[in-house]
Amino acid sequence: MGYRNVLVAVALSPDSQQLVNKAVSIVRPYNGKVSLITLTTEPEMYSSYAAPMLGDLRSVLQEEAQLFMEELAINADYPITDRSIVHGEFAGSMAYVCQQQHIDLVICGNHSTRLMNKFSCSAAKLINTSTVDVLIVPL
Repeated sequence: MGYRNVLVAVALSPDSQQLVNKAVSIVRPYNGKVSLITLTTEPEMYSSYAAPMLGDLRSVLQEEAQLFMEELAINADYPITDRSIVHGEFAGSMAYVCQQQHIDLVICGNHSTRLMNKFSCSAAKLINTSTVDVLIVPL
């Protein structure tokens, strides 16, 4: 089975390039599409403590994520069709984007080395609720 529309969940980490490269290797034989998604934290939980110093933290986080995904796209040596920045709960956001973009494979990374952490990672809920295939790549 060839995957033609792959969504890569990236974190603002250099390891994310491995995930993008994996997606490209999967879709390249089929001229498929690769899209990126990242989840940013809600700045409101921080701003109540230091509101005067933080200014518009949401726009800073948004810009940082956009620049990072742009760098991933440039280094992919393959067209990246969409880049999404979402806020909120990981699995729910992923399910929504998968439905809207007709995704057939989601790729996520797992930094955890301990067995219990592997089962309690944020991707576990995605696996349990996803209507598309999910590939977890150890990083």
